Amino acid sequence: MSTESAPRWRRLGPDQRKEQIFACAAELFGERPYADVSTSDIAARAGVARGLINHYFGTKRELYLTVVRRALTVPHFAVTRLPAGPQEERIDAAVDWFLDMVSKQGKMWLAAITPEGIGRDVEVERILDEADRESADRVLEAMGFEPGDPRWNEYNALVRAYGGMVKAAGREWLVRGALDRAQVHTLLSSVLRTLVTEVLPHSR
Repeated sequence: MSTESAPRWRRLGPDQRKEQIFACAAELFGERPYADVSTSDIAARAGVARGLINHYFGTKRELYLTVVRRALTVPHFAVTRLPAGPQEERIDAAVDWFLDMVSKQGKMWLAAITPEGIGRDVEVERILDEADRESADRVLEAMGFEPGDPRWNEYNALVRAYGGMVKAAGREWLVRGALDRAQVHTLLSSVLRTLVTEVLPHSR
């Protein structure tokens, strides 16, 4: 066993170890196509035995799907941490949080929005759809809409359409360099403000 591939054990609790493996897998899936990443690669990057990956996540495919799901789903805590001030401040803070998250995840976020190598199978499509729907729910909640609203599904669809523009803007920033972060922030916050104040309230 080479020095590079030998497990570099550190004392971590089970949850910390699982998160470490997840983070290393996310890095690798962001750096290389799915087919070019093996569980041995992930184990070497994390400094663990390969069997530990199977223990925590199952197969490479299951781990990849977990990474994609987290990369594309806005978590509940992102909503609870927004300022309790005017909607304008909440919109700016929400967009800032998203851009910070994208900056941190970088290549993994880009790989998740256009998955290649694993194939666009039913499971992948389901995860992408669920992530879009859950993230749209979080945006609506952050903007003060009530889940019990009879038009919630319609609102969700409109926010998902906005989400398509968000992904396109992210690619223009991170891949093509045609836009900088400030320009993307202005675009996303302005469109979200219009969506929340003018489109959704008048939706029929």
